This record gives sequence, structure tokens and C-alpha cells, in this order.
Amino acid sequence: MIACRTIIGKGMPNRGGTAKAHGEPPGDEERRLAKEALGLPQEEFFVPQDVLQVMRGAVERGAERQQEWTRLWEQYREAEPKLAEQWELVWAGRLPADWDAGIPEFEADPKGMATRSASGKVLEALIESVPFLVGGSADLTPSNNTRTKQMQDIEAEEFGGRYVRYGVREHGMAAAMNGMALHGGVLPYGGTFLVFSDYMRPAVRLAAVMGLRVVFVWTHDSIGLGEDGPTHQPVEHLAALRAIPGLVVIRPADATEVAAAWRFTMQHDGPVGLALSRQNLPVFEGAQRDAAAQLARGGYILDDEANPEVIVIGTGSEVHIALEAAASLRQENVRVRVVSLPSWEIFAMQEQAYRDEVLPPGIRTRVAVEAAVSLGWERWIGAEGTFVGMHGFGASAPYKEIYKHKGITAERVAEAALRMLGRGDTEAEDAPIPGNQPVGAGHS
Repeated sequence: MIACRTIIGKGMPNRGGTAKAHGEPPGDEERRLAKEALGLPQEEFFVPQDVLQVMRGAVERGAERQQEWTRLWEQYREAEPKLAEQWELVWAGRLPADWDAGIPEFEADPKGMATRSASGKVLEALIESVPFLVGGSADLTPSNNTRTKQMQDIEAEEFGGRYVRYGVREHGMAAAMNGMALHGGVLPYGGTFLVFSDYMRPAVRLAAVMGLRVVFVWTHDSIGLGEDGPTHQPVEHLAALRAIPGLVVIRPADATEVAAAWRFTMQHDGPVGLALSRQNLPVFEGAQRDAAAQLARGGYILDDEANPEVIVIGTGSEVHIALEAAASLRQENVRVRVVSLPSWEIFAMQEQAYRDEVLPPGIRTRVAVEAAVSLGWERWIGAEGTFVGMHGFGASAPYKEIYKHKGITAERVAEAALRMLGRGDTEAEDAPIPGNQPVGAGHS
């Protein structure tokens, strides 16, 4: 570490060494006195002659070196045409032909898989087909499913790998990814738990400010992570990340949506955050599986019937709760539409006609379900809508018990819809958690 001891505003007689040197313009008199103290001429804009000569020489030397590099490049392109073509593709940020051909198609499965696991399977294909994809994790590689079998680590004496073990450095990881994206030639992705996005938020924000192509893989995306407890269970994080202009947040509901999310992410010219589950989620089947390809529009009709009275909207793991609630409501002769809304940002990009097709303005009986705080949901459910989700922090217990305790269940969603239709009872209280576990039971 190199420590430089400096004096802020050195040379200014009245402001040197004070906060005013940083926060306020010096003014004409203070500037005159500073130049006098530093032995500089009183010209408005002054560049020393020796500095000017060095810089002009740098322009000439740069032009010569550019010509030399171009000559070497032409020789290389002639000797290695295929590698040269790949090099140009990488630096242009273009995806190879058939880059997504190997992305797996997930079979319908009621038991399903965690969306973090599905993401790992998609990455197995992408790492093979996209040579400039570079991954990493902030000391949570096995939990994030970010390192594929064929990847090699980047190490101190070996830079041929494509995986960075960042250590417990979420902010450093995101900042390094931003640097890689600015340099060009690579598309970086990095993983950690969603709750730890707080540590990397300044760098995530800068990625959005600069419109960089970086991918944040945030796993363990809700109370669904279970026994690790409220210190590790993100509650307010989705709302906070959705508030960053230019950042696309995607929370897939199943493995098929994960595949569609990665397809969108690889082609998007800007930062993307993927919020992925620890717990297994059923894999869609039939028409629902086919519909999941519409994730690229941010939101879509997953399950429907003619002239719906109620729209139930979910994201991620709670989409399955929405589907279960719809089945219950249909037993009460209620016509229901279920909308999967994995990305608010992508959905907001769509034309108004499509958004109105998915969420008709005339249907005001809307229930949203998400294992997070409600902030922002009024945009999609309106002033008359109902939100079923988190109203405080999580708890330590098996995830199914936490969901029941917090009232994030199909029964509560159905009850909310029936109340809005004037056919329901008052809202039930939270149930106790049996067998509450100690906070911070460990990572997995």
C-alpha cells in the first residue's frame, strides 16, 4: 500500500488544509495569492513549456505505435484468420453464431429445481459458446452456481482462466467487473447473495450510470433461503435495486424463465441483475412452459380464461403461489388471469398496447404476491390493488414454515381476491413458526 500524505488546497493561504478548499471555488484573490505562493505566472490558463513538449511528443509517439500495431495485426490476421475473426468479434461485443443453441430445454417437473441451479446449467452452455464471458463470485461459488466444470481460475501466475475468485469483496467484485466492461473484450458476470447487493450498490449504480454490460448474479433471493434467518434474507433489496435507473432486474419463476432471462441478458446493452432462488421451484409444463419464452417482454400472461374478473401477479418463486391461488379461486367460480412479471424494467419498455393487453386497465381487481416489501407495486396493481408479501424482516426456519408464518400463501392470495370482489372474510393473522432456528445457520 502506498500512503500519500497531502495538503488539500496547498498554496492557498486562506483555504489550504481546510474543507473550503474542497467544497467552494477559491475566488480571484485567493487564486492570485496561490499562484504567487507556488511561483506560477498569473495567466488565466497556463501550461509549462516542458509539459507541452512532452504531451505533443506523446501524440507523435502514439501515432507511430498505432501504425506498428496495425502492421502486426495485419500479419496476424493473415497467419491466423479464424483467431483474428474471433478477436474482432470479441472486441465488437458481438455474440457468435448459434451462441444460444446449447442452452438446455428444461422438462416439466413438479419437484423442479432452484433457479440458481438452472442458471448454472445455462452457464455450462454459454461458457462453451461465448469465449469472452468471464465469471466470478464473492466467496460463494458453490452457492451461486457461477463456476462451470470447464472453467479455470485466473491466478497470480496464470491468466488463461475465465473465473475470478474475488473473496469476500462484493464491492470490489462489482467495481472490477465495471473496469473489465469499460476496457472491453469481455462480458463479466459475478455472483453473491441478493442480501449482499447492499455492499456492492455504489458500483452497481455506476454500472447503470455508464450503461455497462455487466451481469450481477444474486442468489438466495428471498425468505425462501430458510434457516440462515433475517440477516441473510433480502426483504427490501428488490425495491432498492429496481429504483436504480438503467438497471434491469429479472426474477425468474422457474428454470425455463431462467433460460429466457440469460438469453435476454446476453443481448442487452446495459447492466442486468438476476435474482435467483435457493429453494426448488416447479418447472412449467405445456402452455405455461411455452409462454415463459415471453420473459423477454418483462411480463406476460401465464394462465388465463375468458373475461377474467381478477388478475393475480407474481414474480419468481411466488408465481407458483399465484397459480395455486388461481386454481382455488376457480373452484369458487372466479375467472382468473395469472401474470408472471419477472422484470418491471423490461415490461415498462414495452409499448402501451402490449402492457394494456397483459394488464387491462378495466380490470382493477388485482393481487400481487412477492416475498419482498410492497414498495413500487402500486405501479402495477393500482391504488385499489392488494399486495401479499413482506411487511417486516424474515425469520429462521424451514422456508415453507416462514412463508406460512408471513402469510405468503395461496390461501391468503385467494382470500385477498375474494375480499376485493366482496365475497371474502377478514384477513387472518400470521401463524406461529414451529421449531424456530438460530439466526445465521450457515451458507449453502
